[in-house]
Amino acid sequence: MKKNLFQRSTIALAIGLTLSAGLVASVQAQQPRSGVNLNAPDAPAPAPQRDLLPGEPAYPAPGSWGYDKTTGIFKSPDAAPDAFGAHPVDGSLPYLDLNQYSKNVKIENFVPYVAGAGHSWQASFDFNGRRYLYDYETWMYNLFDITDPHDVKVVQQKTFDIKGGEHQFGPFNVKFNKKLNKMIAVQCYEISRYGLLDDKYTNPAGVQKVRDRKMLRGFRMFEVTSPKWTDWKLLSETSLDPYHSAQQQPQEGSGCQDVPDYWGDKYLFVAGAPDNSFSNQEYKTYLYTGAQLAFDVSDPSNPKRLSTWWAPGSRKGEEEEYKKNPRYGNKTSWMGSRMPLFIPKPVEQGGKYGYAAMGGFGFYVIDISDPNNMKQVAHLDMPVSVTGTEGDNIDVTKVETTGMVYFSGYPMTEDCYEPLKHIYSIDVRDPKNPKIVNILPTPVPPKEAPFTDFCQRRGSFGPKRSGYAQIQPGTPSQRYMPYSYYNAGMQMFDLKDPLHPTIAAYFVPKMIDPAIKTRDEQTQSIRALPNPVRSIFVEWDRNLIWVFSNHGIYTLSVPPLGKPVFGMPEKTGAAQ
Repeated sequence: MKKNLFQRSTIALAIGLTLSAGLVASVQAQQPRSGVNLNAPDAPAPAPQRDLLPGEPAYPAPGSWGYDKTTGIFKSPDAAPDAFGAHPVDGSLPYLDLNQYSKNVKIENFVPYVAGAGHSWQASFDFNGRRYLYDYETWMYNLFDITDPHDVKVVQQKTFDIKGGEHQFGPFNVKFNKKLNKMIAVQCYEISRYGLLDDKYTNPAGVQKVRDRKMLRGFRMFEVTSPKWTDWKLLSETSLDPYHSAQQQPQEGSGCQDVPDYWGDKYLFVAGAPDNSFSNQEYKTYLYTGAQLAFDVSDPSNPKRLSTWWAPGSRKGEEEEYKKNPRYGNKTSWMGSRMPLFIPKPVEQGGKYGYAAMGGFGFYVIDISDPNNMKQVAHLDMPVSVTGTEGDNIDVTKVETTGMVYFSGYPMTEDCYEPLKHIYSIDVRDPKNPKIVNILPTPVPPKEAPFTDFCQRRGSFGPKRSGYAQIQPGTPSQRYMPYSYYNAGMQMFDLKDPLHPTIAAYFVPKMIDPAIKTRDEQTQSIRALPNPVRSIFVEWDRNLIWVFSNHGIYTLSVPPLGKPVFGMPEKTGAAQ
């Protein structure tokens, strides 16, 4: 594949690594405020540089990256260290853009509720003829009745005193189990990826503190007896650690990463590091290299471990294999799983393959037809893109009809201070020989925007996720694929011609809304800035897209998806 497939078509002239006072004035002169931006808040000033550890990528050289005023295109660095904070250049907006941009969408509703300024998860289920939506973080959740999207009702709001010792609230999945005639939920618990340890390479005491932390590193199963989590009946607690039960402390490993893959039947697939030997992890705030695990949960009160698969090089003792990876020793890349296998069809219904995004280890096809013995079928190295997350999400909603899956990481720095993150189209029609076909088009601003490249808008720019297919109700479109895209909002791709994808619709909200006060005091802080749209949730059976911003939740109807449904869809029940 030609190198320029993974770069912007035009290489821009670049200016500087950080802004001096004079350069700030220059930027302000180039980007005068007008309209709704006349009194917009100032964008953050440049973050100071820190001393780099041996092996970390060097700071990009001045002149090697930045905004080209002639072409209007931003050139991202070829590589950069993990660097929290703002990195504006000449051409970056000096204020936070309060404009809103849209194409082929209609705003049906907005509610000013935020579960987490930096990230949140969603889950929905139907109960007694009504539809409920959770928006949550590890320390709190908002529960809504969304039966009428124009009249969203708050059902429950709860916070968790994690610092005071209360157990965190974990990513979960709810499904109706026909054999048991009950609604069953699976909820994951993982050691925090951020906040506990700033730098494992210089803080051995902090490393030990993480290892000694007492918590369930695994999952719980519940009988869902009410929309409210506080009413659910606990059925079991399971540690991913094979050496310690859920009642023994401390447990080894990471715990259960992200939303578990459960379809309401016999098998459960989760991601995580089972024990401390899964340790070949570069990322400085995290100790573990996640694997993929399968469980038999036909009896939710007694889950049984079946098998574990991991990317070669993940474990202590596999260093010779690990050294083959160009990311070895960079103290920056995320290695191993961040999410469970992406499974288009459950094993119980004849599904054979799961697809794994294993961070810097790349893309894998896994045979899951026998969950007692998961097997690697194929592996695909992905282009190096440091810093930022290189392998996080795989959309598998089209693979059954087109043979294509869509693989992506996401940005972790502001102002495009890292290689541009792409969504890769991968052809898996021959499971033993997957091939990168192309990349989805990079969103560009509309003509009316006061910038010509989203890298100028401030915050982070790049794909996040297309939502969680197995918990989004209805049958996904085989043509359209919405994606959360940080400061570019929601972008919906048209995949009618997989070889020539286009962008069919978008909704780009304001960067923040200073007039809105929410329960999260950090919503308008610098922590929220990189995440103006951090996630989406698609109701395929109602043709609605929920967009979760750093200042509230937008409900969108999108004409290309079809006529929206504003009551309950035709097929309802205890859960769907």
